[in-house]
Amino acid sequence: MINQPSSFLPAIEMQKVQKVFKNAAGTFHVLKGLDLSLAQGEFVAIVGKSGSGKSTLLNMITGIDHPTGGDVIVNGVNVHTMNESTRSLWRGNNLGIVFQFFQLLPMLTLQENVMLPMDFVNKYDFDERPKRALELLALVGLEKQAYKLPTTVSTGQQQCAAIARALATDPPVIAADEPTGNLDTKSSDVIISLFDHLVKSGKTIVMVTHDPSLTERTSRTVVISDGELINETVAKCFVNLSHHELLDLTHNLESFSFDPGSNILAQDQTVDYLYLIVSGEVEISLLDPKGKHRVITSLKADQFFGEIELTGSGRSIANVSASTGTSVSLVGIKREKFLEILKNSLVTEEAIQNVVRLRLEENRIASEKLTGGRR
Repeated sequence: MINQPSSFLPAIEMQKVQKVFKNAAGTFHVLKGLDLSLAQGEFVAIVGKSGSGKSTLLNMITGIDHPTGGDVIVNGVNVHTMNESTRSLWRGNNLGIVFQFFQLLPMLTLQENVMLPMDFVNKYDFDERPKRALELLALVGLEKQAYKLPTTVSTGQQQCAAIARALATDPPVIAADEPTGNLDTKSSDVIISLFDHLVKSGKTIVMVTHDPSLTERTSRTVVISDGELINETVAKCFVNLSHHELLDLTHNLESFSFDPGSNILAQDQTVDYLYLIVSGEVEISLLDPKGKHRVITSLKADQFFGEIELTGSGRSIANVSASTGTSVSLVGIKREKFLEILKNSLVTEEAIQNVVRLRLEENRIASEKLTGGRR
């Protein structure tokens, strides 16, 4: 029996998912124990170099491919515990799939292509299906092309028709594999705008893409490298590093948790880590002449602190604490690894030094205000 999805469940959850291929050339570990949770209503881009495993990851979600180990759960259903026929029927009702090469049947009109998923899962009354197909084609701007064959419309219009087909059974999740890979910039923008509209209407969209510019339009970016997921906070904080360097950092992280209002670093304390904020908010404060902590600024998720100390004296120039309203989750990069990053990436070193200069100036101004300009 298939469980009904709940609004409280993640849309997609992957637990220790592995994929191993064996052939005459040897054994290849394409996915290496992935853990990933995607919330309902997210628009997620999955990016990575060619051969990193991103399309294999998507095929695990859709059930097109089978994991060697681990679980893939979509809207509360463990995809790979079903037999093939049950999974196909479930997929038809719960997943809309958009391929890079459209996969429209050339002998059928666009309307007939859109009707196919409804016919396959026997959804909606037979006489209602043509009308629904026309409505979906209108949604993607193809109402005037509904009775044309795929080869008589542009590639961008074919992809729009493929999206209409993916929506045919009103699935909660749309999986798209390089949906703009064969389109020009204008057509790509139309597709992403369509996805934006679908997300706002409550759909969850997972999109594999090789185009970094598209990630600016998504609510979340998941980076995969050599079959492993790069820590998302690391990827956001170190945008100039290669995927290989980001994966190396991911392997060297330590995790920290702090309750609301608790102290993280005391002023003048030795600092051993660069701290990256995964969730929550931290407050930076200085002592005033009366010995009271005065908050001078706050930092939120995907920001960092400790860079001044690690590139300077090594002792904290301010007090850092978790905001009273929320717990804080951090990951830390040890001093030696952080300095190694700066040594090996001049662009990253320059970016960090710019942050250091700005924050030291902010600290100086705040100190002068607290002391009335006295040193």
